[in-house]
Amino acid sequence: MATLFHPIKVGDLDLANRIVLAPLTRNRSPKAVPRDLAVTYYTQRADAGLLITEATAITHQGQGYADVPGLYAPEQLAGWRKVTDAVHVAGGKIVVQLWHVGRISHNSLQPGGGKPVAPSAIPAKSKTYLIDPEGSGVFAETSEPRALERDELPGIVEDFRRAAKAAVEGAGFDGVEVHGANGYLLDQFLRAGSNHRSDEYGGSIENRTRLALEVVDAVVAEVGAGRTGIRLSPVTPANDASDPDPQPLFDHVVRELAARGLAYIHVIEGATGGARDFQQGDRPFDYASFKAAYRNAGGKGAWLVNNGYDAKLAEAAISEGRADLVAFGKLFLANPDLVRRLREGADLNAPDKSTFYGGGAKGYTDYPTLA
Repeated sequence: MATLFHPIKVGDLDLANRIVLAPLTRNRSPKAVPRDLAVTYYTQRADAGLLITEATAITHQGQGYADVPGLYAPEQLAGWRKVTDAVHVAGGKIVVQLWHVGRISHNSLQPGGGKPVAPSAIPAKSKTYLIDPEGSGVFAETSEPRALERDELPGIVEDFRRAAKAAVEGAGFDGVEVHGANGYLLDQFLRAGSNHRSDEYGGSIENRTRLALEVVDAVVAEVGAGRTGIRLSPVTPANDASDPDPQPLFDHVVRELAARGLAYIHVIEGATGGARDFQQGDRPFDYASFKAAYRNAGGKGAWLVNNGYDAKLAEAAISEGRADLVAFGKLFLANPDLVRRLREGADLNAPDKSTFYGGGAKGYTDYPTLA
């Protein structure tokens, strides 16, 4: 019987265990460049089977928060290369999460102060993180978006492809995770609440799924299916994400992904960072049938689950075959040696919420280890 601590092959990657660092936005990359603190942060956690980086903007247009890293400039790739080199020396594996925020942005973060882009010109009831003139972090309402023109969409696909290539070849990542969750651009296209288009990228489930699949195909063609994962969040309300009937939508998504041979599917269960039993629509979302839709369509990739897992829940998910991998967010944020603590049943540090976003070493690289 498998446990959290058994090795596993995930696509092209051989992982030492089934414990994953979830992607966590930390807002500590001024001018979108990862700094030496990021090297320390990720290396401290390199005994996880897999590290998934904080969401990383594929273009300037894709940025939605202050001081988040990017993958579109030489200095950004050089900063990330320091991270990946250090993680590899420590024996770890690391992939980067490819991010386009879509409408979850602010004019001040966009090229030329322009409007954020979205499937449709529908403002999100959400907030973003900015730096005020005094240098302090503040939360502000997202700006009104504009709808992407049909002829702009191939450029979005190309931006994802180019970022994937830069991540693996330039920055030294072991692979990439396409961010298709949490109300960001690809998720905005998937959901009826944010996608009111009347062209071939809106309306039916097949049409709303089109852009995400085009992105996945482009990324796979560039770096290989065995180095590509995707993150999905079927029912989360994060960033004003909504759909009246998520089950058929996301069952269709994973059936289509099954044929792509991805390394893994990363599923946020419930409300991101909130209740695991959160639901949208008129009926409960059935995660077992969701996974079955993928497997029955021939999907062989690892099934990675996330949201509110502790040691007991994680061990049960692995031992009962409901998951192949489990991602930990806040627990890993506060416990750089989480793998050891889980193995030994040790007490856990409590996360300091006041240091989640922005700042320096405090609440980032200074959490104590058992050693």
